[in-house]
Amino acid sequence: MTCTTILPVVLAGGSGTRLWPLSRQLHPKQFLALAGPHTLFQDAVLRLGTLAGDGLKLLPACAVGNEGHRFFIRDQLHEIGQDGACVLLEPSGRNTAPAVTLAALHAASGGGDPMLVITPSDHAFADAAAFSAALRRAVEAAQDGGIALVGIRPDRPETGFGYVRCAGDGPVRRVSGFVEKPDEATARAYLEAGGYFWNGGIFVLRASTWLHAIETFRPEIAQAATRAWAQRRTADGFTRPDKAAFEQIPPDSVDYAVMEHCTSAQADFPVSMAVLESGWSDLGAWDAVWQAGGKDEQGNVARGDVALHDSRNSLVYATSRLVSTVGLDHIVVIETPDAVLVLDRSHSQDVRKIVQQLEKTGRGEGTQPRMVRRPWGWYDCLTAGPRFQVKRILVAPKASLSLQMHHHRSEHWVVVSGTAQVTCGDRTCLLTENESTYIPLGQLHRLSNPGSIPLEIIEVQSGSYLGEDDIVRVEDTYGRC
Repeated sequence: MTCTTILPVVLAGGSGTRLWPLSRQLHPKQFLALAGPHTLFQDAVLRLGTLAGDGLKLLPACAVGNEGHRFFIRDQLHEIGQDGACVLLEPSGRNTAPAVTLAALHAASGGGDPMLVITPSDHAFADAAAFSAALRRAVEAAQDGGIALVGIRPDRPETGFGYVRCAGDGPVRRVSGFVEKPDEATARAYLEAGGYFWNGGIFVLRASTWLHAIETFRPEIAQAATRAWAQRRTADGFTRPDKAAFEQIPPDSVDYAVMEHCTSAQADFPVSMAVLESGWSDLGAWDAVWQAGGKDEQGNVARGDVALHDSRNSLVYATSRLVSTVGLDHIVVIETPDAVLVLDRSHSQDVRKIVQQLEKTGRGEGTQPRMVRRPWGWYDCLTAGPRFQVKRILVAPKASLSLQMHHHRSEHWVVVSGTAQVTCGDRTCLLTENESTYIPLGQLHRLSNPGSIPLEIIEVQSGSYLGEDDIVRVEDTYGRC
């Protein structure tokens, strides 16, 4: 039996502003658990892992993401046993075509020509087995240099998705065109006509096919990406293309840069589509999260500590306290420690306008959650006022913050649980539960967890300026100096 080598590629960029306040620029939706115990990114990697066997050999997965999300990607891969995955970091957003080009260059650098199976990192599927079967049909269709998509059969006149127009019948069909997001009347016409499928951004092709296609249709992207890749650096488990060269790449999507050209009469790249009959959602807005969620008898989806009375067809999501509702219908309520969103489900697409408003007025809630993840653990800002701030800090076992100092603040640390190794100036000591220490302004210091259980402390900051940019790192395990 001939064996086909597969490189699973997960595109992990994006900000998910329509799912604010749960999803934010510094903690976007793909790294949240919205549809089960795993995050959407983890689910995407695990789904592609089911392709192994029956003549398909999987290489370690390849994740392409933003430099600022590198520790989310690394830690979440580790949690699902994917430490061998390749992580390609983009220094800035350039849309999906440059991201796929980086993945293809990575695939080609091994000397072979594997089949790329490329998927977004923030989608949900009702039937994982059906998804895997559709992908296998797409792999077979793309064996000889073609391009294959996975198209989802629509079950409603959706205006938020692009569409693929197909000819013929059967589980694999020829693609005759791509259609932009339609208005409602056009979407209804597509549904009635048949032959139109939702474009989920999932496609399969050989690395050489993509590199040939991008060179043919967008040579400026191909050339700039190749220059950036040639000057790449690999360190700490991350591969980074050259920043200056990468930022010269024109931004463009896979569809605009390549796919739409391939369906023209002159194109030399046949495009086919494997039909997916299973439920699918891009979870692009709160209404989509409600549609994909498990509903009670009144049509409600509830997550967290929620009490509902006389409420119907609503989504209520609580993260840090009890949220109760009475008499709601068709409403979304999202609670986080620092923000609450209430909206009519039909206005889900407008949440981004709130985010834009927050950014315009300089409110940090638009971009950063109260609990901030770091490579060593996390911190949660409990309260703040003039010249003071109180944080709860958790340091993972064997992890360490950077050796650092502050120009404008001093700090008091109280150990709640675990063991803290504290460096302050030329002094190093161990602190345990209920013990404390003082870090003077301007003093070099470091907090480490030498133990095998998490270290939790309360930090009280005091000074004239308490921003995160008043951290001068002198030495850092995670390369942030």
